[in-house]
Amino acid sequence: MILSLFISGGAFSQETVYPAKDYKGLLFIKNATIHIGNGQVVENGTIKVSNGKIEQVGTNIAIPADDVKVFDAKGGHVYPGLILPVTDLGLKEIGSGVRGSNDYAELGDNNANIHALYAYNTDSKIINVLKANGILLAGVTPQGGTISGASSVVQLDAWNWEDAAYKKDNAIHINLPDFIYRPSPYAAFLGVQQRKADEVLKEAEEKAEEIKAFFREAKAYLQQSSHADVNLKFEAVKGLFDKSQKLFVHGDQVRQMLVAVDFVKEFGFNVVIVGGSESFQIAGLLKQNNIAVVLNSLHALPSTEDDDVDQPFKTPAVLQKAGVLFALSDDNGETRYRNLPFDAGTAVAYGLTKEQALQALTLNSAKILGIDNVTGSLEPGKDANIIISEGDILDMRTSIVTQAFIQGRQVDLNNKQKQLYERYKYKYGL
Repeated sequence: MILSLFISGGAFSQETVYPAKDYKGLLFIKNATIHIGNGQVVENGTIKVSNGKIEQVGTNIAIPADDVKVFDAKGGHVYPGLILPVTDLGLKEIGSGVRGSNDYAELGDNNANIHALYAYNTDSKIINVLKANGILLAGVTPQGGTISGASSVVQLDAWNWEDAAYKKDNAIHINLPDFIYRPSPYAAFLGVQQRKADEVLKEAEEKAEEIKAFFREAKAYLQQSSHADVNLKFEAVKGLFDKSQKLFVHGDQVRQMLVAVDFVKEFGFNVVIVGGSESFQIAGLLKQNNIAVVLNSLHALPSTEDDDVDQPFKTPAVLQKAGVLFALSDDNGETRYRNLPFDAGTAVAYGLTKEQALQALTLNSAKILGIDNVTGSLEPGKDANIIISEGDILDMRTSIVTQAFIQGRQVDLNNKQKQLYERYKYKYGL
């Protein structure tokens, strides 16, 4: 019997983890501690889902005896599906070692007309591992150059990029240059000539002006009623001016974030800082200009040697106190983003409440990505993007995701890591 189970388990490889079919009808999740995602918690509650949409959340919800699906959480915890807001998921598979598996960056400096969604690989081996950790949506983001192009939000249970698309081209991404030059202590040993700080600052200021000049030209172009020639780069950023897109500015330094403030003041863009490790220094200014922040992996050293060693852990609480809309992301290339919920758990140890940390993975991310009208919290009318965990999703010791639903479809949580776990348990007779 053990041998037959092993053979059947081996045959059920990741290639046969199929996207779930649409489910039409009623679905109930009962006996759960329900974390709505907006700060509210319902004890021993029930969720009613109809045709992929959440219809009711609360207690004393009647479950009909008809042919409906009922999932008993058995006292476990139910959460909105977690969101990875800025990532190269599906665009980068094996990193720099295998170029053929990567499609995350385009040649050239200004790639405003690039659409990351069209390169998204739904067969990535990483996707199923993330689903097993509760991550159901992701903002797939291009990299490289000064203006990288447009990101899109995808759901992580799809046959192809068309099926995966949740919100297309929601943001344009730019990368600001370093305004601070930090000399390498190994420069002399390596025979590298140190650059002068004022030269670095001058080049950075010139590059920032180039970006502003591009947006000024785009604004003038878009104000014209007709054009002799179509400019694809200008057309691609139209959404920034009509507010259907946001400008995601990648940078960690205060000076980079001050340039982002200039984009708000001159162009009226909806701006989001990505990285923002020094955002705690100007939290009040960010709040004043309605700039949101996506913090990358918290499990990292601080930006400078003058910062507290635990500053990355404390920054979320600082932004929360200042009233800055912020989300957490994970860009760790080694763990491949699976530790997103545990980054939030670390933030709880340094000042956030558990529900505030959960919001930084769900509703806050949805607001920043512009999808909070359909997901991010377990509220009536929204998509049934739901995860069930035996314990606290933020605690790696108790976070065991048993079921996940995307738009009401129960998705398969099998993945390569689980298969390897079972394989070597069998090998060593465990």
